[in-house]
Amino acid sequence: MLESFESSGLGWFWATDASGKLTYLSDSAFEQLSWDKDSVLGAPIVDLFLPDEAQGAQGKLAVQRPLTFVIGSHNAITNLTVRLADTPGEAVWWEIAGQPKFDGRGKFVGYRGSARDATESRAQSQEALRLAQFDPVTGLCNRVRMHDRLTEALAGFRNAKRSCSVILLGLDRFRQVNETLGRAAGDELLRQVAARLKSIAGYAAEIARQGDNEFMLMLPDIDDRGELGETAERILQLVTQPYSAHGTRAIIGASIGIATAPYDGVDAGELIKAADLAQSVARSSIAHYRFYSSELRDDARRRQVIEEELHDAIARKQLVMHYQPIVDATTHRVKCFEALMRWPHPDRGDISPGLFIPIAEETGLIVELGNWALEQVCMQALEWPGDIRVAVNVSAIQFMDEGFVDLVDHALRKSGIQPSRIELEITESVFMADQVKTQEIFGKLKSLGVRLALDDFGTGYSSLSYLRHAPFDKIKIDQSFVRGSSTRDKHNAAIISSVVSLASALGMETVAEGVETKEELELVTGHGASHLQGRLFSLAVSQEDLLAKFESGDLTFEPKGPSRSRADRRTEYRRVGLVHGDHRYSVVLRNLSKSGALVDGLLEVPVGTDVVLDLGGGQLAVATVRRSNDSRQGLEFETELISDGADGLCTRHRVSPYLIEAAGRPLASLPDDPYAALQSSGVPDLVQFAPKAFTEVDIKHRRVNAA
Repeated sequence: MLESFESSGLGWFWATDASGKLTYLSDSAFEQLSWDKDSVLGAPIVDLFLPDEAQGAQGKLAVQRPLTFVIGSHNAITNLTVRLADTPGEAVWWEIAGQPKFDGRGKFVGYRGSARDATESRAQSQEALRLAQFDPVTGLCNRVRMHDRLTEALAGFRNAKRSCSVILLGLDRFRQVNETLGRAAGDELLRQVAARLKSIAGYAAEIARQGDNEFMLMLPDIDDRGELGETAERILQLVTQPYSAHGTRAIIGASIGIATAPYDGVDAGELIKAADLAQSVARSSIAHYRFYSSELRDDARRRQVIEEELHDAIARKQLVMHYQPIVDATTHRVKCFEALMRWPHPDRGDISPGLFIPIAEETGLIVELGNWALEQVCMQALEWPGDIRVAVNVSAIQFMDEGFVDLVDHALRKSGIQPSRIELEITESVFMADQVKTQEIFGKLKSLGVRLALDDFGTGYSSLSYLRHAPFDKIKIDQSFVRGSSTRDKHNAAIISSVVSLASALGMETVAEGVETKEELELVTGHGASHLQGRLFSLAVSQEDLLAKFESGDLTFEPKGPSRSRADRRTEYRRVGLVHGDHRYSVVLRNLSKSGALVDGLLEVPVGTDVVLDLGGGQLAVATVRRSNDSRQGLEFETELISDGADGLCTRHRVSPYLIEAAGRPLASLPDDPYAALQSSGVPDLVQFAPKAFTEVDIKHRRVNAA
């Protein structure tokens, strides 16, 4: 029976002597392996059966206990996978089992065992393992493998006191590509995204596909926010370029969240969660990338509370409509008001529309809010002089809602207002949906007699071709082109001029949004904008204030505001450090902009004094005192701060807390050569991860005490 089993090729038998040398192997095995019996018999079994060092599920070498150890300990061998030595062609794998044998006196005499061919089953196992770790569409590692790789990297980096950053990329409108072009086109687009990411990331980064429309990059030894921001911008610029998928042109958007260890987390789960939060904030705001911060975490908690209360805001009549004037560029007489929703919360005070409107869009409440706003506006505008129009913002979600046209018709009939007095402001995002349906809705709205305005012109992804077909009456030039348009090295003025010329050729009015200074007023009117809007004329006011103004007969809004613009300043009130010479002082930061800051707390500081402002979190900014009045000083930064992806500001470089810890002494005691000082600190490879800011600050102010 054993001979029949051997000859069938289903398995083989083997035996060794007490010294571990092979004494027997089935003849059919010799025939299959083309082994020479004379040279194999008598050879140590450990030279014939080699260990399997395949990659395990964690990406580590799954090295089995050495066969030498098993045999030396006289242990049983159970289902041990080995590679056979000296086999021509492809590798041959066996799964072996064996039992130690002893004579009547208990003396070990060798092994008796069996074997079966495991080559095919092992290949299948390895393929299953590969599929479990890599994305089948893009070939990138998947979420599980990236989590394991990041965990390993962070564990090693903690010991070596190194940093590591992750960039989480989310694709916007990818679902529409799948739905309109098909799953095959969506997969092809994902492969092209992966290829573009590889071209940017280089060899140092590891890239993973985290989910249906998410990718993650792991960037070891990078914590420079300037470099990370530049990388994010390159990714956004490349990823949002048009794609050709199965012969069809596809355009997607993207948003990015960035987190860095050890600042934002010390383990993989914590760091990925931080990047995910930053990415979700970037997706719901104007910015397309954001750095994680503790403020984002706190904002997320506040957003959750606001979302819960927003459901009841209409029923409780907490929402009100305010109106900002849009004036004639020549006479400054009001021609239209833009309706803007406000939420004066009874307990939390005024809640910014920039906070609750995105939440409403994410949760689908925007349709209910928009419907309520349209009815309110139509009723309130009836109390105004009959020639003044009102503009109502319409979200893309509300615009594509099945009942939107009927709702507009109902609001017009219920209020009795002239349809021509109602302007619906629509953003370019509506053109990313079904083009046929969009044009059909436009046609129905125009048949009702309402006017259409294209809002935030120039900030979307659409082509100019839609202007040939969409029946717009007005184009609103986005405030991002108006603000600062009069400053040097700006192309905004040329863009404004081009938009005005385009609108004029198409028979449309133009509104320059966000006019804040008289200098900007002069520029936009000089380039031919027909209408103006911005705080230079008026902020949004309540219905009651408007009615009072109408009763006085005054329908003009004269410009009142600064002559010139300055860098946006953010009001602050917190303690920071100010370093000069051998001393570090505690001062109060009053406000902060990209180009400078106002601090309070030191008396009689001479103008022209060079200092270093410690903004916290390792953020150091070299600055010069430009104004000094009693205890307040106006500082000008040597290098402008960068945006953190939204409204936050940070220095280009951060000094790692590891550096300060590693130096082990105040930086005031460092010699002239900072790199030599770092090398003499006793920490191996310290210079390799020294941020640029450390050396820059030390070279300019060698006695800075950053401890």
